[in-house]
Amino acid sequence: MKPLLEILQAGTGYLEKHGVEEARLNMEHLLAHVLGCRRLDIYLRFGEMLREPDLTTLRNLLKRRGEGEPLQHLLGTVEFMGHEFISDQRALIPRPETEHLAGLLIEKFAATPPESLLDMGTGSGCLGLSLALGWPKHSPSVYLADISEEALDLARLNASRLVTADSKVTPHFVRSDLFEKIPGQFHLIVANLPYIPAADINTLSREVRRDPLLALDGGPDGLDIVRRFLTDAPTHLHQGGWVALEVGHDQGPATMELAAIAGFESIAQEKDLQGIGRFVLASLPTSSH
Repeated sequence: MKPLLEILQAGTGYLEKHGVEEARLNMEHLLAHVLGCRRLDIYLRFGEMLREPDLTTLRNLLKRRGEGEPLQHLLGTVEFMGHEFISDQRALIPRPETEHLAGLLIEKFAATPPESLLDMGTGSGCLGLSLALGWPKHSPSVYLADISEEALDLARLNASRLVTADSKVTPHFVRSDLFEKIPGQFHLIVANLPYIPAADINTLSREVRRDPLLALDGGPDGLDIVRRFLTDAPTHLHQGGWVALEVGHDQGPATMELAAIAGFESIAQEKDLQGIGRFVLASLPTSSH
């Protein structure tokens, strides 16, 4: 048995040696996970001794983290918009940028929430479910679509945990290659599609490379799927309906141009918390000009 403070320091050193960013924070999360407590509670327990079974579990998690397995996969969950989502290798890990987009949209449509919502390329379901739950007095009809059945299974699991009878949200799940099998029209379509240029994938961090390739590869310029999406989206939107996209850090202008070609108006680029123009919002005309 060893005291928690000593284990925390040793584990932090191990993760630093293996090139893990924010090694101390990672170690705190892993230790709290093993102990079944909140991360900050560790600071009240520094003198406690860690039992051998817990130490064995921790060593295994440390080894996997040192080999590049994402922290969120090891913990099994990630917090997003105040909700706890299951996170594993079936879909992209929910990220702060996408959370920021969700917050922007909930605020933008607070006065008049959309009656129907489609989350294209839903992955874990974090964006679509958070939006549907973000207007609690309204509860739009929400469709979660993905080409990957594994990702949809994860979205279903998250929906089963988060959507209660009180929420009045009824999620629908559709396996579809973009709009191929999408029924009807929507008032808001959100999408965090693959946008990494194929040649850049090998330069991504080892953690990001653990995400499904299907969720990363956006073709030669990163915009193959975004281009297809914007071309087909207008026929699946009501007049005056909106699309909201998360794209790469330098893809905003090109995405805005694609939206204009597809017939959208009120095209705007919104910045993430780092000041990067990562989100593109656009609407269909309310009537033909």
